[in-house]
Amino acid sequence: MPAIDATPFSYEFDIDHIALVCIDMQRDFCLPGGFAESLGNNLKNIASCIPVIGKLQTAFRKAGLPIIHTKECHKPDLSDLPTAKCNRGNPKIKIGDIGPMGRILIDGEEGSDFIPELAPKEKELIISKPGKDTFYRTCFDEYLTTRKITNLIITGITTEVCVQTTMRCANDRGYDCLLIEDGTDSYFPEFKNSTLKAVVAQGGIVGWTCKSDKVLKLLESI
Repeated sequence: MPAIDATPFSYEFDIDHIALVCIDMQRDFCLPGGFAESLGNNLKNIASCIPVIGKLQTAFRKAGLPIIHTKECHKPDLSDLPTAKCNRGNPKIKIGDIGPMGRILIDGEEGSDFIPELAPKEKELIISKPGKDTFYRTCFDEYLTTRKITNLIITGITTEVCVQTTMRCANDRGYDCLLIEDGTDSYFPEFKNSTLKAVVAQGGIVGWTCKSDKVLKLLESI
């Protein structure tokens, strides 16, 4: 069984039961004029994970392994948008408002789509989720169960919000998750660092972490 040198200990998995998860690499979160920038976030702080995720996607595709892409967005009529979420953050423009890339975080709009560097390929699963948790009101768990996937290599943004939430919820459902340290980022570097420490604390209470080169090296040998 393949194993990766990870924190807090070796991460073992069956290559036939693993998938790469790329969380919320959307224009609204990564590009100027999007929702994240309207909140006053520094987009430069999440830039470094983009090429890393790109390399992992290339390696998984070459190995014929599944890749799952998530995007946080809502229905055009906002029927899946709680008032509490809509009112958070005091942004210049709120979810559903018209921005430079169409309506903010609305499924089907330009801003809710993926950045070109990490765009999904044909037949790769895309999950539109209305919340931080990829399992919430989506087909994620059903897909993983049907494909008999038990191990998740997790990447994306932001580390302390949607990435951590999804990882914790996956752990509760019995999935073994490996978070890629350089394949995730936050607008607040200190939040990323704290999250990386938290998920591996107490013997890996939530899961494992490691750098991307360890995963890439292993995939090259398969």
